[in-house]
Amino acid sequence: MYEIFEELCEQKGVTPYRVCKETGITTATVSNWKAGRYTPKSDKMQKLADYFGVPLDYLMYGKESEESTNYYLNDETASIAQDIFENRELRILFDAARDAEPEDLAAVHTMLLALKRKERRDID
Repeated sequence: MYEIFEELCEQKGVTPYRVCKETGITTATVSNWKAGRYTPKSDKMQKLADYFGVPLDYLMYGKESEESTNYYLNDETASIAQDIFENRELRILFDAARDAEPEDLAAVHTMLLALKRKERRDID
């Protein structure tokens, strides 16, 4: 499993240390996986799969099962998820929105729409 983890780090251009920081998995845990002292627990495997945007099967076996090829409901959702994964600012906004009250989300949405309208006026 560690070899697949290393390959995913390389593909995504991140270090194992950064993955640990961003997922909350300790570096000691990853070191133990690398040394073969123990196998990752399912909750940590799922965190890594989510972080890398791959199915759990891929992380465990290096390939996807037939059932896991459509992880997202549609292409638009997959594209949005990839944008959030790749853009730190979007991840921060998405994370903050999870705990926000509906009224606060509505206010932020209104502000973003106003900024978009202003940007369009500036271009014209």
